[in-house]
Amino acid sequence: MRQIVALGGGGFSDETSNTLLDDYILGLTGKAAPRVCFLGTASGDGSAYIEKFYAAFRAPRTEPSHIALFHGPSFDPAPETLVNLGPALREHMLTRDVIYVGGGNTVAMLAVWRAHGLDRLLRDAWEAGVVLCGLSAGSLCWFESGVSDADGGGMAPLLNGLGFLDGSHCPHYESEPERRPAYQRLVADGTLPAGYAADDCAALHFVDGRLARVVASRPGARSFRVERTAGGQVDETPIAPTAPPPDARSPDRVKLRRHRSAAGREGVPDVDRVGERRTRVCRPAGGTGRAWRLLARSPGRPATGHVPRR
Repeated sequence: MRQIVALGGGGFSDETSNTLLDDYILGLTGKAAPRVCFLGTASGDGSAYIEKFYAAFRAPRTEPSHIALFHGPSFDPAPETLVNLGPALREHMLTRDVIYVGGGNTVAMLAVWRAHGLDRLLRDAWEAGVVLCGLSAGSLCWFESGVSDADGGGMAPLLNGLGFLDGSHCPHYESEPERRPAYQRLVADGTLPAGYAADDCAALHFVDGRLARVVASRPGARSFRVERTAGGQVDETPIAPTAPPPDARSPDRVKLRRHRSAAGREGVPDVDRVGERRTRVCRPAGGTGRAWRLLARSPGRPATGHVPRR
């Protein structure tokens, strides 16, 4: 089963006191302590963002790790293993239960991934059953195209997404005022194909390329199907959340896991929003060549700071 959960925004990046969306994602694995790998490429592998991930996914909740392609002068590299592009990196990614992509600059992230072949590894992981997820840039990247503000010049079409999911996407649909009109205009004039929009705290759960469920971590978080009509207008159809995602520690989550087991299939989630985060692109680890920094931090390390919204 191939699964992608696209958050319009939210999760540990934005909702530090609300773990419902992240709990939902972890619950899809059916494991008590799933192996979760974080990709912070879109934020330039900002150390504060990485620390925030480890604080949110520390053991015994998960077995966390991350892959860093950049590092700056304030980046704490220990403990780490420098892994050349090859079997070690591939094995790590394909043996995770969840790969979680953070927000930031979508354009830069996709370029770096393609330069290092990570786009192919992500597809292989998805085909192997690893749950792919993310917010903002980490939501938009899975689609063919969408709306991005990564170039700093306002909302613009992004036309070179990974294409794991058909159509277009717009995160932060209602939380950032310029998103909705920009997306509707680009769909109406044919620049973007039909697709899905999600607000902050809403998530779209796709199974084998089809939307299976929409979930939300707060009341009022919405998602939509946005299509061009024959007359060149836009048809925006709300998609109601199936239900609030259950807490992974609650009896409801236990019941959900049992139901999945009995049915012989995984369950599905709801809707979310988060604005893209931009940051300066740092140099690749080591300066030249294809190299990865594959890191697994001590589970108890505290989080410091956050990735600013711009």
